[in-house]
This record gives sequence, C-alpha cells and structure tokens, in this order.
Amino acid sequence: MTTTPGNDRRPHPRHALEPLLNSAVRFSVTAALSQVDKADFAFVRDLVEVTDSALSKQVSALEEAGLVAVEKGRAGRRPRTWLSLTDEGRAAYGRHLEALREIAGGSAGL
Repeated sequence: MTTTPGNDRRPHPRHALEPLLNSAVRFSVTAALSQVDKADFAFVRDLVEVTDSALSKQVSALEEAGLVAVEKGRAGRRPRTWLSLTDEGRAAYGRHLEALREIAGGSAGL
C-alpha cells in the first residue's frame, strides 16, 4: 500500500500498542488486574498459569514501568503479595486493548 504526502489517513493502530504488553504473560496479568482493585499474587499466578518465578519476573518489569503496584503484607500469619494496576497501567492496558480491537476489526488503514 502506498501513501502520499498530505494523506488524511490515521496512523495504523499498531503504533498505539504498549510494547511492554506485547508479552502474552504481561498482557494476561494486566487483563486480570483490570477487572479488580487488587489481586493476590497466587490468584494471578494460577489464573495466568505460570510459575511463581515467571510471574515475579513479569510483574517486576510491569512495576518498573509504573504499570503495576506491588503491596506486601500479611493475611493472618501468612505473608501475602497483592498486585494492582496503577492509573497509568489501566490507561496503557485500555489503549493497548483498543489498538488490538482496531487491528483485529480490519478497519485499520481503510
């Protein structure tokens, strides 16, 4: 497909994708967290079907980028880790999901 200068076309929606969420595990984690205020680490691990270490590595990347907040505490005598999306994480997930929908809908670039 060829474009010409001055073309009024919108940029392809892939440009709105959040690179960090192109990982299936990170996308799955943010999708799960988008449905709740916060979730227990073990719940997310089981839902996404990954090991503790795999989830920990992916959550660390999301936390470093400011998309996920990690809260450590105790539930009774047991240590617990809760995960939640930050405001930026919710916004990034929403933009990423919308871009995927536009791409999948086939209207991108038409």
